[in-house]
Amino acid sequence: MAISKQYLKSRPVCKVTFTVPAEEAKKVAVVGDFNNWKANKESALKKLKNGNFKGTLELPKESTYEFKYIIDGSYVNEAEADGYKWNDYAGGENAVLEL
Repeated sequence: MAISKQYLKSRPVCKVTFTVPAEEAKKVAVVGDFNNWKANKESALKKLKNGNFKGTLELPKESTYEFKYIIDGSYVNEAEADGYKWNDYAGGENAVLEL
């Protein structure tokens, strides 16, 4: 798994690209407090020929977000997250993205 960040000079946003290796998966989405934890068309990652799922979101910079991936219905943390934060509602840790 990987996250890349591209800060735009023209606008106060960061293009965040999420890459998830999941050859056997049918669906992968990224959900978090930036999209009310909703898996939808905007949060779905596209499957590439190499078996990875990839997608880019534009998020306001100078913010911190909690997120997880949903891989075929299972919630999975990002191994290369900027950090982790305990969430009582989830009963576990969420990955943290700092922009």
